[in-house]
Amino acid sequence: MKKTRLLKIVLKRTGAIKLLCSYVIVFFAVSVAIWIFEPNITRLFDSIWYCFSVATTIGLGDVLATTLVGRVLSIFLSICSILIIAVVPGVITSYYVESTKLRADESSAKFLDDLERLPELSKEELTELSEKVKKFNRKK
Repeated sequence: MKKTRLLKIVLKRTGAIKLLCSYVIVFFAVSVAIWIFEPNITRLFDSIWYCFSVATTIGLGDVLATTLVGRVLSIFLSICSILIIAVVPGVITSYYVESTKLRADESSAKFLDDLERLPELSKEELTELSEKVKKFNRKK
């Protein structure tokens, strides 16, 4: 549950949620258009299935677009799907890297601040600082 929440926050902060929502709208709009224009697709569910196989590049072949409009819409949906598959993981990775850098910078700043105030630190704070340094050295 926590990971799902974090994913939603990342997608919202980066603006990728708008991209995903736009993609879902395009997906269903193309599904409806395919259903309308393709004579061999008689049910909306079949059109959604066809669009799913196009979007995931599976291309099962059980349902095919035969009209020019259907084929153009299929190409459009394929391009949108490829872009989504490329962009969203990149956004998430970029956000993760930036948040990790920020955490490291904050830790470094706190560590340097503690070093500057070394004579003022209590025995407990000095012990804690010493443990952090030992832990840092073990990670290297």
